[in-house]
Amino acid sequence: MIDRYTLPKMREIWSEENKFRKWLEVEIAACEAWTSLGKIPREALARIRRKASFDVARINEIEKETAHDLIAFLTSVAEKVGPESRFIHMGMTSYDIEDTARSLQLRDAAELIIKDIMDVIKIVKRRAKEEKETIMMGRTHGVHAEPVTFGLKLLVWVAEMERNLERMKRAQETISVGKLSGAVGTYANLDPRVEEYVCKKLKLKPSPASTQVLQRDRHAEYMTALAVIAGSLEQFATEIRNLQRTEVWEVEEPFGRGQKGSSAMPHKKNPITCERISGLARVIRGNTLAALENIALWHERDITHSSVERVILPDSCQLIDYMLQLFARVMDGLVVFPKNMRNNIERSFGLTFSQKLLLALTGKGLTREDAYKIVQTAAMKARASGRNLKDELLESREAMRHLQPEEVGQIFDIRNHLKNINVVFKRFGL
Repeated sequence: MIDRYTLPKMREIWSEENKFRKWLEVEIAACEAWTSLGKIPREALARIRRKASFDVARINEIEKETAHDLIAFLTSVAEKVGPESRFIHMGMTSYDIEDTARSLQLRDAAELIIKDIMDVIKIVKRRAKEEKETIMMGRTHGVHAEPVTFGLKLLVWVAEMERNLERMKRAQETISVGKLSGAVGTYANLDPRVEEYVCKKLKLKPSPASTQVLQRDRHAEYMTALAVIAGSLEQFATEIRNLQRTEVWEVEEPFGRGQKGSSAMPHKKNPITCERISGLARVIRGNTLAALENIALWHERDITHSSVERVILPDSCQLIDYMLQLFARVMDGLVVFPKNMRNNIERSFGLTFSQKLLLALTGKGLTREDAYKIVQTAAMKARASGRNLKDELLESREAMRHLQPEEVGQIFDIRNHLKNINVVFKRFGL
């Protein structure tokens, strides 16, 4: 069901080792481009390809002196390559490398997130099919409204996650852009064909126009997609938490063998996983605000975005990867209590059939206002007395002047609320 190695894969994408590996990949591709243009001797390129490597510990050591990570990286590579290292980074600025490499990391991270979303959709759709006819009370404002099925509730989640899948695919496309245009984006010391070559090799699109950096609306869009996904997961998790409340007790998130709910109260089964999802969604939303703040940079570039992105991009990608897999596990093992759902329906004394009753009376020729008054009067009596609305209605002379007892029975048939459920399920191929 869930790829157990996805979380380590996401950590690997954002590791220091992989970051420098991507930097080197961009640098070597640029050397290849310059070689094809006759600016680097082929024998020099051969040595660069053969010798170019780096040492993370050495980079960190050099950076303590240079206070510049890209220069520290280039120095480490130069120590491995030798004199031909003079051709590496020719005509480029730091963010020609860093931004292009970061796009590769974000693209790869998006690929894992897309897979996670598809796993969630598959699991929730399966559970929706299983619970297609599991009748429960629908609630608006936290108050009993009209009956639904738990399967229909889950299909709403499927539809939302399908939209999130499209959002993530669009965000991946938006960020799959490279930039090798020099210090202020003018290609003054670079041939635009270098950028074209590198981006084509790395399966990125060249930025149509850039400054010293790729513009941060791209990263903000990516982060916003993560925030919407997190918001959806929080919504679903909050619903499960509400349905797990003792007073409702219609579902429970999985509770493992040997798991403990409370240090003080051995009886507790708390929705801690869903609460964790809800909490982490707040972190991603906060990170997204920082990404939006990063859009406004001074002139052709300042460095205010850099320190922020070192935190928010890897953290948010890893968090959403984790949250999606957590939610998939919750849904895969979610415990459903159909009997409790039925019992909760009965707690509203048939009041949830009021709309069916209202429509039946207007169908007899009454104005909506007169019909509403009859139904509301009977409903308030039922609410106050604890009697079923059906019984109150049968004793209402005003109502029974317009309805027959067998018609009342049909109005209070719960199956009327579910007659079109199949229409929705067919839209999902179920």
